[in-house]
Amino acid sequence: MQKAKILLVDDRPENLLALEAILSALDQTLVRASSGEEALKALLTDDFAVILLDVQMPGMDGFETAAHIKRRERTRDIPIIFLTAINHGPHHTFRGYAAGAVDYISKPFDPWVLRAKVSVFVDLYMKNCKLREQAELLRIQVEGRDGQSEPTGVIAELSARLAAVEEQAEALSKQLDDESADAAAVATAAHLERKLTGLRRALDAIDPTSGGTAPFLPPQG
Repeated sequence: MQKAKILLVDDRPENLLALEAILSALDQTLVRASSGEEALKALLTDDFAVILLDVQMPGMDGFETAAHIKRRERTRDIPIIFLTAINHGPHHTFRGYAAGAVDYISKPFDPWVLRAKVSVFVDLYMKNCKLREQAELLRIQVEGRDGQSEPTGVIAELSARLAAVEEQAEALSKQLDDESADAAAVATAAHLERKLTGLRRALDAIDPTSGGTAPFLPPQG
């Protein structure tokens, strides 16, 4: 699977360089944007696992940039972590969450904490990508049924791949519980597990070896 892309948005080159140094250990693709406008342009063509967004930028600030991101259907579900060098109290923090952020971190921040938070969302993104692949293979399998003998080899391969994703999702959920992770990350993991359950039921329904007779219902969400 291809590496996940992480969007780093800050008008100061030295801050972008620092973020790259912190996140390089994740071995993912780091994409720079020096303004809100540049970030929105990057989001037109690429998919991102998470966005690290500076609040204070000339022109379009972080709040306005986040509002544009959340209005677009293509990008509304991308997690946004706000980074800010100022702290105006609870009202300022609330504005960040109201704009759609999953987290709000004040500078200077702990590099280990930031890397751990980003890592969680990268893991969730990668598992969602795997899940979409399995759903597409299942869709092709269902649409290709013509009343003839079932291609059990393909179904077995799908089942094995899905089992691997299920195992990884279960391990991630246990990790989130152990680390008292952010509520947004826990909710995203729970949503992933629900989709996995729906996909497993759909696969069992068309597996001739399982005896399933339930109608095929595509995974929701």
